[in-house]
Amino acid sequence: MSRLINMLIMQGYLKTDSLIDAFSRVRREEFVPDEFVSEAETNIPLPIGYGQTISQPLTVAVMLELLDLKPEQKVLDVGSGSGWSSALIASAVGENGSVIAIERIPELHDFAKKNIDKFGFISLGRVKCVLGDGSQGYPEGAPYDRILVSASTEEIPEVYKKQLALGGKMVLPIYNSLAYIEKRGEDDFYIERFPGFVFVPLIENSSSI
Repeated sequence: MSRLINMLIMQGYLKTDSLIDAFSRVRREEFVPDEFVSEAETNIPLPIGYGQTISQPLTVAVMLELLDLKPEQKVLDVGSGSGWSSALIASAVGENGSVIAIERIPELHDFAKKNIDKFGFISLGRVKCVLGDGSQGYPEGAPYDRILVSASTEEIPEVYKKQLALGGKMVLPIYNSLAYIEKRGEDDFYIERFPGFVFVPLIENSSSI
């Protein structure tokens, strides 16, 4: 087990066996440009091009622990970037789970597909990569047991609330806080916020889904 993973466990950020296994198997170095491979084990965000970053491992661990991933769940990953979070989720939800990874930047969409399928997740049908406007979610696959958004918004988009299954959970950044949302009824949402995180903004574009 790497020093980074041990640090995340020792500091209490990685707790769940399935996520510890996912972080161990799905190595971050497989999702960064070649010039940053030597820094992949550092607990910092790294550039992946086009003004985007692969998030700090501590942040990814916190978000995925909050999602409370279980086997066989269907998960929407908005702003999938280089594909690391989608691959981690695919590992955690198991062979009968599924992930839709949506990314608006064509070059990153292609990069993510290549990276994710190093682990066979696309060819096995466990991850579907979509080029499109993640600000609208992906209604074709709804409802989702879990939704992860890795770009900040000013408020919780109603479209995500509608696409979340009853009893489902969602994690997304709002300004510099992480928001945890649990759908307890059609119009009943439990919300908890965790301050101290920084993300790139969620941007709408005209790409078709």
